[in-house]
Amino acid sequence: MKRAAAHVLVVDDEPDIRELLELTLVRMGLDVASVGTIAEAKEQLKQERYDLCLTDMRLADGEGLDLVRHIAGHAAEVPVAVITAYGSAENAVAALKAGAFDYVSKPVGLEQLRALVRAALSLPDRGEAPARNERLHGRLLGESAPLVQVREMIGKLARTQAPVYISGESGTGKELAARLIHENGARRERPFIPVNCGAIPENLMESEFFGYKKGAFTGAAEDREGFFQAANGGTLFLDEVADLPLAMQVKLLRAIQEKRVRKVGAPQEDPVDVRIICATHQKLAQLVAAGRFRQDLFYRINVIELAMPPLRDCRDDIAVIAAAILERLATQSGSPPARVTGEALEELRRHDFPGNIRELENILERALALSGSREIGIEDLRLSVPAGAEGEPEGGAEPGALPDYLDNIERKAILEALGKTDFNRTAAAKLLGITFRQLRYRMQRLGIKDDSKA
Repeated sequence: MKRAAAHVLVVDDEPDIRELLELTLVRMGLDVASVGTIAEAKEQLKQERYDLCLTDMRLADGEGLDLVRHIAGHAAEVPVAVITAYGSAENAVAALKAGAFDYVSKPVGLEQLRALVRAALSLPDRGEAPARNERLHGRLLGESAPLVQVREMIGKLARTQAPVYISGESGTGKELAARLIHENGARRERPFIPVNCGAIPENLMESEFFGYKKGAFTGAAEDREGFFQAANGGTLFLDEVADLPLAMQVKLLRAIQEKRVRKVGAPQEDPVDVRIICATHQKLAQLVAAGRFRQDLFYRINVIELAMPPLRDCRDDIAVIAAAILERLATQSGSPPARVTGEALEELRRHDFPGNIRELENILERALALSGSREIGIEDLRLSVPAGAEGEPEGGAEPGALPDYLDNIERKAILEALGKTDFNRTAAAKLLGITFRQLRYRMQRLGIKDDSKA
């Protein structure tokens, strides 16, 4: 006979915690069995089929990780969530590596617990996975091994509430990956707030992240919410987190650990419930070693790492990605989609794409504008840089192809702005009237290094 409600096994040696968990789960309409030891849990698993197991990390007769491993070996279809000591990132990492589905910190946050349970009980045999896979395929295109692995990892991460660190070069789709994790998880109905940490002036960071009270400083005419309050119940995506100054890193660490924030000018802290996803193109471990990024914050945000592959590692996917980009551009312009010739596709596959998918988008948009037809050939791509194109054409000389001429002008303007600001990219972007992110992309596309003087 089909059971009317999902069956959950709770394992905890503290009667009060067991009672709290059991009451919360029963109110969600679930059947609950609770025990106090690993031995009792193993016996229950022999006698009953469970849809979810919640176990404490430390039990009277052993470690919760032992139960996680036991279930992984004898009942792999049962997701296990571990209840860890509050603030123990090491325990959380150990639990996830042992095969746990997710973890809950003590003291147990009931809303987080409910979100975890809802996510766990929509695993593959309940029909959520096919829909999730369809959404992932529709947004993250490609069938090469690296992209298939990324989609599988995103599917797993979407079912947890663990902090995620997304690494990868600029233009590899780190924000898209963060959005997919959010949109396929239990927080999908709540806000997704992306923040470019490198684009916020240092003196405004605290008020931007945590908000402020009316009268807190000159110009604070009314109360204002910060990024944490805006993302409450949802996901806060911190892009280029490595650009945060050390003073702000301390405040961010406290907010993540305590799950509370204090508005500038407020006497008390307010609780917030956000999932943190961070990303940067820089090597965080190297920044930690160099003393430019706090080690404790690194371990707090890097519970699980998702590495986005560069486009040069997915060359076989360039055709389908290019087709999708051209279809999007055609939709925007209201015209039929263009196509890339076979020879041009081969040329694209040979290109290294230091700017990754963002560079491919730029190349195709430029080629489409210059081709004058709905077919893009090799000559329209203009991937090779003509001799002498590194500098501005001499006075009176022919400017050559328009894209190269414009690139030279843009390169000169950026180098001048960087020179005036002693290569402070934030200040240079402000001088040029563009965003920090736009400047970073243009520097990468034009081959301008942070310390380049030529």
